[in-house]
Amino acid sequence: MDIGIVGGGVAGLSVALSLHRLGHRPKVYERGDGPATMGAGVTLWPNAGLVLDELGLLRDIARVGGRPVAMRRLDSAGQPLGGIDIGLLDRLMGYPTHTILRRDLLAVLLDHAARAGIDVLYGHRATAIDLDDGGRAVATFDNGVRIRPDLLIGADGRMGSVARRFVAGDNAPVYQGFVNWIGVASDAGALVDDMAIQDYWGVGERFGLVPVRQDLVYWAAAQARPNTPGPAEAGAVDLRADVQRLFGEWAGPIPRIIQATPTAALRLIAVHDLEPLPVWSRANVLLVGDAAHAPLPTSGQGACQALEDAWHLARCLEEAGATLDAALQRFTRIRGPKTAQLTQQARGFAQALFITDPDVCRTRNQQVLAADPVQQVQAMAAGWAQGLESASVRTQG
Repeated sequence: MDIGIVGGGVAGLSVALSLHRLGHRPKVYERGDGPATMGAGVTLWPNAGLVLDELGLLRDIARVGGRPVAMRRLDSAGQPLGGIDIGLLDRLMGYPTHTILRRDLLAVLLDHAARAGIDVLYGHRATAIDLDDGGRAVATFDNGVRIRPDLLIGADGRMGSVARRFVAGDNAPVYQGFVNWIGVASDAGALVDDMAIQDYWGVGERFGLVPVRQDLVYWAAAQARPNTPGPAEAGAVDLRADVQRLFGEWAGPIPRIIQATPTAALRLIAVHDLEPLPVWSRANVLLVGDAAHAPLPTSGQGACQALEDAWHLARCLEEAGATLDAALQRFTRIRGPKTAQLTQQARGFAQALFITDPDVCRTRNQQVLAADPVQQVQAMAAGWAQGLESASVRTQG
């Protein structure tokens, strides 16, 4: 089957690799002039590890990624608020967790796509998807190229997705009341003491840092803002001064990490997600990744769920006797409930994180500190393993 994939990010490339293994002929069309650069890094939790292992990518991910041992929560003064044992999570689920820069993850996916002979065409920005007289989708790009594949997959992200507009109509991204500054810090010496994710909570503010190595750390600093930043603010040239002003006196390695981040590696993002969709396909067009289900970064599952899409879609298309329409509907039935639940959970977590009342924040911190860390890990494992049981993901000790 000829498959056109609009979008060359994590979702588009992983779907291409997964479907190529079944003998299909995917071709990827990316709007940018080169690999996408959105985002600093991602944590690939064990559910993503399962997919990466089955795609034959896990060894290459391990070569360029890091292996976190724990996630620690702290307040802005450095007082502990508990955390989780990532080693226990990995053992429960049967696959490893990795941290990786987004550009390195894309490089691994692109390398395997090249080895498989999958075409990745840059400079193809989709402008419209229409149905021809036979009811098949035709995608038009701004360079004049038009494609009419057997299956058209929309993996063109959460913001301005042409495929999502075709499938769902006017379903715009929703600003969720906070902004993220993201960056990548590196230094000749260690920036952190060990390979632990550190999550610092303030009052209406948060600073999370994730080591890939002890001398290479990606991070996100967040602040509650009721209104979406305007273009001038989002494009401000002195982002470092903003981050320094807000977080420069926070505890731990935060001040040093800010200083070790090149200005060119800083970005400011107004954080949006998408309302869950009841339908992910129309005619022969299917949504995957952020175009279908874009959770907030507080989910920790954006890239992981894109990889799960690739795993499930291959199985739905492989099902004996299934028509394309039946396969796409089955895919939506499988993926819809889990991704909708993650979207809602991420929103609830964000609301708790970005409370601006100091007294309420103190109560929140006390409750988090009192939580049972083993039960937290077990709940994470059970939730993230949902739908992957057939691959022998373990959720019991």
